[in-house]
Amino acid sequence: MIYNEAIPAILIGLPLLAAFITPIINLASKKARNAFVIAILAIEELLIILLAWHVFTNGIVIYTMGAKNPSIVPLQAAVPVRIVLEIDGMAAFMGLISCTVAMAAGIYSIAFIKEGNGKARYYTLLLIMLAGMLGMVFTGDLFNLFVFLEILSIASCGLIAYRQHADAVEGAFKYLVVSNIAALFVLFAIALFYAQYDLLNIAAIANAMQYTQLDKIALALLVAAFAMKCGAVPMHFWAPDSYSTAPAAITAMLVAASQASLYALFRVCFTLYGSLMNYHMIGIAIIIFGLLSMFIGVTMALPQKDIKRLMAYHAISQTGYMLLGVGVGLYLLGSSDFNVYGIKAMEGGIFHIINHAMYKGLLFLTAGAIYYRLGTRNLNEMGGLGHTMKFTSIYFIIGALAIAGIPPFNGFASKLLIYEACYKVSPILSIVAMLVSVLTLASFIKVFHSAFMGPKMHDVKEAPKSMLAGMAVLTFVIIFFGLFPGWVVSHIVHPAAMALVEKMAYINAVMGG
Repeated sequence: MIYNEAIPAILIGLPLLAAFITPIINLASKKARNAFVIAILAIEELLIILLAWHVFTNGIVIYTMGAKNPSIVPLQAAVPVRIVLEIDGMAAFMGLISCTVAMAAGIYSIAFIKEGNGKARYYTLLLIMLAGMLGMVFTGDLFNLFVFLEILSIASCGLIAYRQHADAVEGAFKYLVVSNIAALFVLFAIALFYAQYDLLNIAAIANAMQYTQLDKIALALLVAAFAMKCGAVPMHFWAPDSYSTAPAAITAMLVAASQASLYALFRVCFTLYGSLMNYHMIGIAIIIFGLLSMFIGVTMALPQKDIKRLMAYHAISQTGYMLLGVGVGLYLLGSSDFNVYGIKAMEGGIFHIINHAMYKGLLFLTAGAIYYRLGTRNLNEMGGLGHTMKFTSIYFIIGALAIAGIPPFNGFASKLLIYEACYKVSPILSIVAMLVSVLTLASFIKVFHSAFMGPKMHDVKEAPKSMLAGMAVLTFVIIFFGLFPGWVVSHIVHPAAMALVEKMAYINAVMGG
């Protein structure tokens, strides 16, 4: 397939179009509907790989909506007034995560979501959710970032409440409240920028910013909003209820959705503000968010009896590693140590984003397979499943070893980078990070023993083949990234990290510097 300049727009537009076609196809044939959705998700995966390869090879891609030459931004009085998609290494990296998790979730859902319960609407919302994630990471416009954030939040809320149980509705309500508060924060920050600079484009605002008192207020609002949406402690209270009650495939998607908000947080700190803000102060704030998330998340996971709630707290804990790595990079930015330790910290944090999406998505899918067969999430009601659910138990072991940072799986590679870089700033940071990994391993040993070990207690079959295939997609990435971390870091992670650091490249791509 030859690269086409319209691929960024197609990646966002195709799932939106497919979302409205899916219910129509459902009227004719449910099998045709399933095939159509999986085909769309597979096309999305192929297109994002092609786009990412082009970006990593040739640099930033610009697509200007409605322009005769979409790769060039027409300037009116030095103000880009059109909607611009700007895909650099970090945006392409996040797009890979979104499309890969969505494809695995779509395949998994063929058997997991039963017919007769609005399955067409389920797939419609899943496709809209994917479009929202891609829109958030591709857009170069702050207001459109807000729009796609809302699209993602509404679709996610509907899917969390999909089962219509009381706890699912409660989880969806908490997610909706947090999403609305975060969206209002973002909208207010956008209003402050527009009032001062008459601009909405991220690169244009970054180019014109004077770092006034209003800009500092906007920074606080944006950091709070996106930290809230990615589930960082102390704004994490929505995550356990939402993650544990959503269908398993959607929980995996929620992990990727949280990381889209994490991307927005990093884009604000590095690109929108960059050298204007106090690196040390913001870096320390993000490090604190990270440490709190790591430690509180893992300690809250240990006593849990609900397998998905336990994994939800681990998702919060793992988000802390990403915040810690990038926070250390931001703390060292501008210092003599940045080119060695700062870059390594950022690479570790960014590498952990994709690793977390893969192994945490896999673990949620294995939990869903157990629920599918047993109808319970309570660890005390499980046991001996390794006798009959052999593939599910193998997938769980791989995901558990990866999240605990055990070689040769992908979690080890990213955590090692974080340990090494954090030690330069403070050995205590590395010690806390390693302690959290030990507690994580202990927690998942407990889960494995409760669910899979012991005598055969339940006469259940292995999960359906489509569910196993969905888990296999994520397992392949986990093993590949674990066996070839050097290639992944040099070809995918490093370009993503440098895209955040090189603020002027992002600005000049739009402003023509």
